[in-house]
Amino acid sequence: MVSAVLRTILVTGGAGYIGSHTVLQLLQQGFRVVVVDNLDNASEVALVRVAELAGHNGANLVFHKVDLRDRHALEEIFSSHRFEAVIHFAGLKAVGESVHKPLLYYDNNLIGTITLLEVMAANGCKKLVFSSSATVYGWPKEVPCTEEFPLCATNPYGRTKLVIEDIHVVDLADGHIAALRKLYEDSDKIGCEVYNLGTGKGTSVLEMVAAFEKVSGKKIPLVFAGRRPGDAEIVYAATAKAEKDLKWKAKYGIEEMCRDLWNWASKNPYGYAGSQDNGK
Repeated sequence: MVSAVLRTILVTGGAGYIGSHTVLQLLQQGFRVVVVDNLDNASEVALVRVAELAGHNGANLVFHKVDLRDRHALEEIFSSHRFEAVIHFAGLKAVGESVHKPLLYYDNNLIGTITLLEVMAANGCKKLVFSSSATVYGWPKEVPCTEEFPLCATNPYGRTKLVIEDIHVVDLADGHIAALRKLYEDSDKIGCEVYNLGTGKGTSVLEMVAAFEKVSGKKIPLVFAGRRPGDAEIVYAATAKAEKDLKWKAKYGIEEMCRDLWNWASKNPYGYAGSQDNGK
């Protein structure tokens, strides 16, 4: 087990859904965490709650409202902290929007990532966990997709990431931290490893609806329509490599995902803006 003592991790997009859950687990495991997020599709309230949930470890959280494309601001952050590694979540993520606004996605996701990599290199930070997407597999000829599948994104968002599968956010956070620890264990190796994080099986829209109806006790009205532009018919990931190398496996199923989402939404009907409690 790699010790987290005195290790400072930069988490880009750390105020977002997956990012904030990962930040919480990092804090709970003893890491110091610096979050960079422009709050374009996130809320700083998420980090306030993370700090509260982390207890005394919440003091080890620092937040900078910065866009990754702002090189000067990013360089100042790197000059103020000695980062052991970076977990990169930042980016726009809506498939449908990416089809209608491709240049926005290329500018935000690609330029932001390139700037981050350049600043990392200039400061000698060599460990990166990059959070990608199953959309990079495009329309695969067979499923589940292994890490060796050819990449063929079907939309601008996917091309900037070169999930359609459902996976609990806590499992995702666990997987990213497992990858981070693997970087430390293999610190003498140079190169890149790709790991799929998923449940290993797909979930249809109707299965998702049925799960939500079960946990909420409410009937959900249905409208059958075509897929959004850029959406693949079916994509889900094979996870044997992550299970073997990272000793990681998803613990939660579709019902637990829907249960926890319903629980949070019930306590926060207006999102972060309308709730005054912890929203746990």
